[in-house]
Amino acid sequence: MTMSTSGHPRRRPILAALMLGVMIVVLDNSILNVAMRVMSRPAPTGLGATQGELEWAVNSYTLVFAGLLFTAGLLGDRFGRKKALLAGLLVFGAGSALAAASSGPGELIAWRALMGVGGAFVMPATLAVVMNVFPREEQPRAIGIWAGGVGLAVAAGPITGGLLLQHFWWGSVFLVNVPLALVALVAVTVLVPDSRDPSPGRLDPVGVPLSFAGLVLLVYGIIEGGRLADFTDPEVVATAGGGALVLTAFVLYERRAAAPALDTRWFRNPAFSAAVAAIAFVFFALMGATFFSAFYLQSVRGCSPLETGLLMVPLAVAQMIFAPRARRVVARFGARAVCATGLAGVAVGMWAVVLLDETTPLWVLEVIFFVQGTAMAHVMPPATVSVMQSLPVEKAGSGSAVNNTFRQVGSALGVAVLGSLLSARYRAGVEDDLAVLPESARHAAGESIEATLGAAQRLGPAGRALVDPAKAAFVDAMHVTVLAAGTIALMGAAVVAVWLPGRPAAAPEETREVSDEDEEEVGARR
Repeated sequence: MTMSTSGHPRRRPILAALMLGVMIVVLDNSILNVAMRVMSRPAPTGLGATQGELEWAVNSYTLVFAGLLFTAGLLGDRFGRKKALLAGLLVFGAGSALAAASSGPGELIAWRALMGVGGAFVMPATLAVVMNVFPREEQPRAIGIWAGGVGLAVAAGPITGGLLLQHFWWGSVFLVNVPLALVALVAVTVLVPDSRDPSPGRLDPVGVPLSFAGLVLLVYGIIEGGRLADFTDPEVVATAGGGALVLTAFVLYERRAAAPALDTRWFRNPAFSAAVAAIAFVFFALMGATFFSAFYLQSVRGCSPLETGLLMVPLAVAQMIFAPRARRVVARFGARAVCATGLAGVAVGMWAVVLLDETTPLWVLEVIFFVQGTAMAHVMPPATVSVMQSLPVEKAGSGSAVNNTFRQVGSALGVAVLGSLLSARYRAGVEDDLAVLPESARHAAGESIEATLGAAQRLGPAGRALVDPAKAAFVDAMHVTVLAAGTIALMGAAVVAVWLPGRPAAAPEETREVSDEDEEEVGARR
């Protein structure tokens, strides 16, 4: 049975429930950014986590999330997106509770990985349901509001984290997810209709494991390369290269499979392939560059976690303001012009960070954050709309998974590549000053600015001579990193300007999947 193109009668409350689910996942990661410095302190204040352990607290989530996204999207399309969403929220909430109770960095890393499993099922399902319950002409606005909700979570995360850390122990930044997940579970159960691909075809027992193994190996290799600051290390080459080979085998297999998990013909459509490239480029630049923001504000400028969260608000507020309105600009100028200009704006925002040093007025940073947020708001919604509207609605889960996979791989690459550039430049800048330390402690102290400041504190009065050089070396490394990040974003603008279509193509009429609940409501309205 088909349904009128007017969409689901309760689509707006449904969108609110979906945004709540997405915001929980995003909120957790933005909270974690301001909590890292606290977790590096010795117990009981923190976990005594090293720089490498803090990176893995972030990356264990990213690794599992990225590896499972495509598989989770396929399972949602086959067995029901509402079921996938509920399962993801349940696992994410349980993982958050366990993470809050961690007794050491190793446990935290493990429970963050479990949270990644939950997040991988939440993200593709939300966007797939949006595409299913909104008519085509309302989808750009709905996706803009969805992206604005992400911006709200980005803003609320650091502020919430700062308030919690000011009054409670470090684990509260994870425990806060539990009541939110319970509310989201109730809202999704009551409001969201289930939907699935009506003709999913046969299962792909070869392609699905290949996609998971390839993504996990590739992302793991990228992360290790960043951690070691050496992408020629044999372990890095073996894992990342192995992942690339497995993914190549996956693509070759899918091209010949009778019932492929991923239809490789999607990438022949410029509206699809250029849009996912834009998403990867913007997150490569943004995640790699903003990884150090908390350390600049707290370690160099002496801000508290709460002050750091408040200072990051303009980045998110700009997204909240402009993301829901980006469709109007796209309607006038076309997706290609808007996305290319947005990526160029991201590049300008990155390069502007070279204006910052140890004493620059903080309002300069606020302006830079607002520029970056505005630019992102004109990339993500139109690129996401381009990806999702390039595909049949019954493949929405798989399309959303591809969209999110490119975002996560871009993020992992950004953190690893730009993070290793930051680390290498910082170590080179502070190396001579570390001569005041015992030789056995110099390597660890040069790992990060926090490690250097910790070593200086242990030295007592003699360590004060390390503080100013450490801050100067970090600012210099930050400048080099943002120059690279801006260049990457500008490369993305060039890709979009060449390949992304200028105007949304008129799509043929598509039949809309309906749930049993939809049929009952349509019948009642008759």
